[in-house]
Amino acid sequence: MRLGVAKPLEKIAFRANVALPRPSPAESQMTKPAAARGPEIEAKAAPAGRLTMADLAELAQVSKITVSRALRDSPTVKPDTRAKIQALAKEHGYKLNLSARSLRLQRSNSVAVVVEMKPSPDRPLSDPFPMALMGGICQELTSIGYAVVLTTRDGVHMPAVQTADGIILLGQGSHDEAAVQLADSDVPLVVWGAEAPEHDYVTVGSDNRQGGALAADRFLSMGRRRGLFLGDTSHAEIAQRHDGFRDALATGGGHLVGGISCPFSIAAGSAAIAQWIDEGGAAFDCLLAASDLLAIGALQALQERGIPVPERISVIGYDDTPLGACLTPPLSSVHQDWQAGGELLARRILSLINGEEVASVSLPARLVVRGT
Repeated sequence: MRLGVAKPLEKIAFRANVALPRPSPAESQMTKPAAARGPEIEAKAAPAGRLTMADLAELAQVSKITVSRALRDSPTVKPDTRAKIQALAKEHGYKLNLSARSLRLQRSNSVAVVVEMKPSPDRPLSDPFPMALMGGICQELTSIGYAVVLTTRDGVHMPAVQTADGIILLGQGSHDEAAVQLADSDVPLVVWGAEAPEHDYVTVGSDNRQGGALAADRFLSMGRRRGLFLGDTSHAEIAQRHDGFRDALATGGGHLVGGISCPFSIAAGSAAIAQWIDEGGAAFDCLLAASDLLAIGALQALQERGIPVPERISVIGYDDTPLGACLTPPLSSVHQDWQAGGELLARRILSLINGEEVASVSLPARLVVRGT
């Protein structure tokens, strides 16, 4: 099969064979969303000298949202933080406006689904990610009478999103910025992505370290020892795939020769591998791409340079998309169960909306071996 022509892409960054710790985002003091949602609770009019909610938040060194949740005795606020805020409120005679609280309990019976990625001709919304996740979400929510509002990050200020009972975010963004941004609201939030212990939002995702390790084990069983990783590790999920791949290679007697950071598209994958080879990057005999689109681009660059796959270089993608399965040779890929993931996202957001405690969950990955 003749693969498409690569398009010029953004500048590509190269990495040496070192562990790649993700840059730590600014420490968030947000907590998991509580059951209630809507306009922020305001304090009753207080005599001069008493604290406002903003004053109380500053004293406790937390956000106003955390104060609101703590004073409602929400279990999503850590017990010591909750006790500290409640003690400060008692000391200063601060009370919640209960009439405002009652307004918050009204529901719209809708959930907003926000897609983190910015759609483009190279990466449209119609791709398996995010549409396969959307299938599971819609199936679960519409069956119980909920409406689903779909938008991208540019649409988060729309009234339909602002009045939703909860938000599902598909993708955390570079350095978790999208998730942290949406966590900065008093609305239940569940995120598709890697678990982030440093933040207090709930995640549903696949076991990315396991996925990377599965690819490494397959390569090692084929006698491959020099691995290259293709993908942007500023995204938490991709960083975990990289780390699982690197560590499993090392355990099995191989090593990671390096990595290439680039956007998630066929053109980017093709340009990245072309540049690596043409500019004398370290020799490699196996490649794990962080998505099938990147793997397809890599195969294109290898084909154009007369490098046979899998005879000289073995390639594994990630996501197990229909497009990859239709190539010649068909692409081996790590499978994520997006249908089950979408259903879990919907169930988790409903639990948060109903005031229940919810834990993050990681689904197992599996390797689909084909021809590359």
